[in-house]
Amino acid sequence: MTRPPAARPLTFLALALAVTPLAAQGRPAAPPPGFDAFVERVLRAFEVPGLTVAIVKDGQVVLARGYGIRRQGDPARVDADTRFGIASNSKAFTALALGLLVEEGKLEWDAPVIRYLPEFQLWDPWVTREITVRDLLVHRSGFSLGAGDLLWWPPSSYDRPEVMRRLRHIKPATSFRSAYAYDNVLYLVAGQLIERVSGRTWEEFVTDRLLRPVGMAGATVLHSAAGDTAGNVAGTHARVEGRVVPVKAFISDVTNPAGGINAGAADMARWMIALLDSGRVGEARLWSQRTTRELWDMVVPIRPGNPPPELAPARASFLGYALGFFVRDWRGRKLVTHTGGLPGYISRVALIPDLKLGVAVLQNSEAPGHDVIAWTVLDHYLGATHDWLGAYTTLARRGDSLAAAARTEAAAERDSTSRPSLPLERYAGTYRDAWYGDVVIAREGTGLGIRFAPSPDLVGDLVHWQYDTFLVRWRDRTLRADAYISFSLDEAGVPARAVMKPASDEVDFSFNFQDLDLRRVAP
Repeated sequence: MTRPPAARPLTFLALALAVTPLAAQGRPAAPPPGFDAFVERVLRAFEVPGLTVAIVKDGQVVLARGYGIRRQGDPARVDADTRFGIASNSKAFTALALGLLVEEGKLEWDAPVIRYLPEFQLWDPWVTREITVRDLLVHRSGFSLGAGDLLWWPPSSYDRPEVMRRLRHIKPATSFRSAYAYDNVLYLVAGQLIERVSGRTWEEFVTDRLLRPVGMAGATVLHSAAGDTAGNVAGTHARVEGRVVPVKAFISDVTNPAGGINAGAADMARWMIALLDSGRVGEARLWSQRTTRELWDMVVPIRPGNPPPELAPARASFLGYALGFFVRDWRGRKLVTHTGGLPGYISRVALIPDLKLGVAVLQNSEAPGHDVIAWTVLDHYLGATHDWLGAYTTLARRGDSLAAAARTEAAAERDSTSRPSLPLERYAGTYRDAWYGDVVIAREGTGLGIRFAPSPDLVGDLVHWQYDTFLVRWRDRTLRADAYISFSLDEAGVPARAVMKPASDEVDFSFNFQDLDLRRVAP
């Protein structure tokens, strides 16, 4: 396990001197009227146990405050220092860490990755030669959405070098640089690159070069820190089978570079102030204005979609991905933003650089309250109004209805009178995917069980669906990731291959079962 280096008190003292005089510089612009009561309405509307909000404007902290409780069944309140997993909002830290190494002349944005990591390989040798440091961050590698995520999600036995090694076996879904498809695994490679070039782990580098100088004294760089139930850490909650309940926190540190940072509102306020002032903290400049431009300049354009009528003001005229950030317009202003999601956590960071305005919302459930609050804050400072709470409440109800209808339709299309082609024991065996590894199907009692060998949480039961297709019901129901598995028989009537896909659109995209090509291993 990696370990962040020891704290340097002088760094924190320097930051404290830089931050505390803000109140003396004039009263910060106020948050929306009745903001506290509004946030409480959001908590009730979406059954969110707790959240925390940071608002900054013109280099000052307008608000850094917690609302609600840290975890169900515990009266401890969320405060400005309560840590939440910010998930993919960590990607900006990885991008900026690379930017610091570029400034030092140790990296080039457009140099091939193999110049620094010669062992790195992808499916196509030409892409292996051509993919650059910049390409690692912008989701245009040719991978499909969430490709390779099962290597680490749920937690697996693979370490960071092994995940990187297995990427060579993932077949591309599109040609290189031709399409946008969000991934996490190449940020893991970026973490390996930082370690190789700097001589320090991603965790050490980000802690020492970013968190401490910025003044994020309470933040951590480890997914596993979310499991600290004794500390000032928000618990994780989600709606499971109709009820909001505690769920197991994600605590694997393999993909910290893609989503491992935990922070509170006070720390996120400092982070946003530093970003909006191009790395200036007090009298020090931690990174250059040029690096900020690199982070916020669009690299991959994305065709904006048409939101539902309830979200009409959120329609984008332009949209794209930069380095660790999405960029788009919001009511005529450039918006730099990202979301983050992990089991039981969701976050939104939104910055309008022209106004030196930033808002971060961190939440200990997966409901859409984070966006209701963020968009309401942005509109307040832009002099606009919209009922975002009403809009998202309507959409949530509609989404529940559509999901129920989809389940009903799937059940109606099922041929419940069909039977498997073979006795159940004939489907048992080890099935291997080139990039993921082994999946073991075995007779258990009167049915079949399934175990994903590298992923201890992926243990389930095969329930016959129709013909040679079974529904995989995971024994840990908080995974919310049931899937179909379909077997193909060879000319001798022996199951030779199996393919999978999520059983509904509600399954998180990181359960990329559809990318598995499972071939039976000869006994």
